[in-house]
Amino acid sequence: MSYIDGFILAVPEKNKEAYRRHAESALPFFKECGVTRMVETWADDVPAGKVTDFRRAVKAKPDETVIFSWLEYPDRAARDTAAKKMMNDPKMKEIGANMPFDGQRMIYGGFKSISDKGKGGKPGYIDGSVIPVPAENEGAYREAATRAAAVFLENGATRVVDAWADDVPDGKVTDFKGAVNKQENERVVYSWIEWPSKDVRDAGWEKAMTDPRLKDHAMPFDGKRLIYGGFRPILDA
Repeated sequence: MSYIDGFILAVPEKNKEAYRRHAESALPFFKECGVTRMVETWADDVPAGKVTDFRRAVKAKPDETVIFSWLEYPDRAARDTAAKKMMNDPKMKEIGANMPFDGQRMIYGGFKSISDKGKGGKPGYIDGSVIPVPAENEGAYREAATRAAAVFLENGATRVVDAWADDVPDGKVTDFKGAVNKQENERVVYSWIEWPSKDVRDAGWEKAMTDPRLKDHAMPFDGKRLIYGGFRPILDA
């Protein structure tokens, strides 16, 4: 299965187009390094949570919007080779010097895919989530993810991906651990659902929430600390 570098960041709303152009300009270099897919999505339906949420995860300011973004690689080895090239290439320094957002609050990490279902394609809408899961529940989570993916795919989703924390560093300001108040015995899951459109997503969720395959099974994690939201793709290449 593929390897994922997942990102969450806060971007000033006025910089939306500047951010899209910045990401687009970095794409040729990332592809040169071995990235097989780069997706950038802009917050659209991201609710506030009682304990955790996307905005708190990146300490978003009132005039900022959350980005949910990822890079895909064939495997961990390809990702590590790419990371080494990126860190030693002047092009990366140039990319980093012109970011239209506060890079100190960017959250990032590497994740190994444990469930990747569906044919995929060019989605019109993304549901993104970050989940704290007890390490000993990895198998139970994989089973739950496979079961949930079947429900979502039957109700209009085109791809469902769940990826398990593998190389997720602590940050000085923000990180995945803080995003979900991760406990010592937990691991972070980076997950998303691809939909053709928001309308299909809304209808799909309505049907999924009444499906006994989701209703009649307990979650193998603390749902109160799960962060989730709906995002519109602004770059998918």
